[in-house]
Amino acid sequence: MVIEDYEVAIVGAGHAGCEAALACARLGLKTIVFTVSVNSIAMMPCNPNIGGSSKGHLVREIDALGGEMGKNIDKTFIQSKMLNSSKGPAVHSLRAQADKEDYSREMRKVLENQDNLTIKQAEVTELIINDGVVGGVKVNTGIEYLTKAVVLCTGVYLKARCLCGEAITYTGPNGLQSANYLSESLKKAGIVLQRFKTGTPARIDKRSIDFSKMEPQYGDRRVVPFSFSTDPESVQKEQVPCFLTYTNEETHNIIKSNLDRSPIYAGVIEGTGPRYCPSIEDKVVKFSDKPRHQVFLEPEGLNTNEWYVDGMSSSLPEDVQVKMYRSVPGLENAHIVRNAYAIEYDCIKAKQLKPSLEFKKINGLFSGGQFNGSSGYEEAAAQGLVAGINAAMYVLNREPMIIDRSEGYIGVLIDDLVTKDSFEPYRMMTSRAEYRLLLRQDNADIRLRHKGFEVGLISKEQIDYLNYKEEMINSEIERLKSIKVGASKKTSEFLISVGSTPLSTGASLEELIRRPELSYEKISQIDPDRPVLNDDIIEQINIEIKYRGYIDREERQVSQFKKLENRLIPDGIDFKSIHGIRIEAQQKLTDFKPVSVGQAARIQGISPADIQVLLIYLKTRAQSMNGNKEEDDE
Repeated sequence: MVIEDYEVAIVGAGHAGCEAALACARLGLKTIVFTVSVNSIAMMPCNPNIGGSSKGHLVREIDALGGEMGKNIDKTFIQSKMLNSSKGPAVHSLRAQADKEDYSREMRKVLENQDNLTIKQAEVTELIINDGVVGGVKVNTGIEYLTKAVVLCTGVYLKARCLCGEAITYTGPNGLQSANYLSESLKKAGIVLQRFKTGTPARIDKRSIDFSKMEPQYGDRRVVPFSFSTDPESVQKEQVPCFLTYTNEETHNIIKSNLDRSPIYAGVIEGTGPRYCPSIEDKVVKFSDKPRHQVFLEPEGLNTNEWYVDGMSSSLPEDVQVKMYRSVPGLENAHIVRNAYAIEYDCIKAKQLKPSLEFKKINGLFSGGQFNGSSGYEEAAAQGLVAGINAAMYVLNREPMIIDRSEGYIGVLIDDLVTKDSFEPYRMMTSRAEYRLLLRQDNADIRLRHKGFEVGLISKEQIDYLNYKEEMINSEIERLKSIKVGASKKTSEFLISVGSTPLSTGASLEELIRRPELSYEKISQIDPDRPVLNDDIIEQINIEIKYRGYIDREERQVSQFKKLENRLIPDGIDFKSIHGIRIEAQQKLTDFKPVSVGQAARIQGISPADIQVLLIYLKTRAQSMNGNKEEDDE
């Protein structure tokens, strides 16, 4: 039987699949999303939180583009905290503890009530491909769904197996059914797969935890929402604490004496694990000089006694896990509800994708999430949103939406995935972003809202408010520059009262705000005629004034970056025929097929000399095709 009622098929309904499905449906396309279990929609199989260092940036950007993750965590969080608040605004990042069941339930509700979207519980077993163009999918019951585009968001389910010591189960996370047939279909289509690994710690019964031996960790008094559309007052609520404890020498000795029973060190695990989220075994072995490691106890929700032991993921056998966890202060009588385990799965080498997340060799086939070789809910959702948007653009015969490295963390994430060989699950970090002072989480709406509006996921009302916000920021900064205050007694008394040096000559209010100890809010006493502004506008005014010199410098760097990024490489270039480019570079360029000189420059193994030769070749080629007409160098 063949079903032709849908235009786009989404394979998988995790964090990537949800964003992809909602994007396509909201853009007016008849969309079907397949999942091995409806109960696993937006499931959080690992940590019970959204956001964190750099990941909070991704969630804000998802929201700015019209995605759902930020709105959903605002509805379902049980603790919220702004990380790195003592540092500069470039590294401020929101992190919220989620009620896992509520998060999944709320996202499922959104999907179930979205126009143009159908949810189907079925295992996709095969892609339908004709002459290099995707035509739909086939499911385990033999039914074929013919569509114009397909988005693969399979997460960690392809040929998944879970390992806990010597015990191996061939399932996906939390014992859910794995997807065992699609991998072969992908290989037949010429898609290269690899094996990666991730893991999760045990869940402990709250009644068996002695919290008196741990340090409580509280949320912020004033909660900042993730979504730019969420009313800040609606998220001010009572929060639950988390708790901090530490491993010790006894913990480490238990682990060391049982390494031979760990699948990681016994050679049973084939896949490569995440470097930046190692198991406790890896920590003890690789950081043997450290006498202890942090362990965070986090509630999985308000209506469960399960607590997540963050920092102690493991694949050691159950009996070793019991000893290991019980050696930690506060967990002496811990009862394990769910064992820690490692999970192996098939994923792709993302260099097979264009920056739009469409496969280079198969038109209409897109991919997002952990299947692309990344880790984390936020990285998955960001890719799923971009893949879904671009699948819709493909069907609608519109240009793809591309976010470059100077525009967002999403651009950094995708560019890193598609231009670099990935030998381990990719995790987003602030250090990966060259222009992080420009790519702050607080200005994600200013950076990306217009792209979401152009695509069709941001409403006219939302863009009108953004335009008003930008206008108010600029006009208020100009007003502050124009108002001068003298070295009067009143001004001097005020400055002394707030710990600042009195003026010896006149200065503008803008110049005063530049002082580290002052801010827009603090100078209100000497600026009585100021307008009433929202907190988000005031935040931008402070940052724009205090960091203007650094921002100007990064903007100049971005201008140089854009010059190479805008030098596009035409399709069909034979890189091996370009004399002067090293053989290794020729091979890399042929393999990756970069779309721009900027992307080519970021491919590992390409030298600046190779880029110079490529630029000369492209200029000569363009002049030849234009009848020797000179083109602009820049």
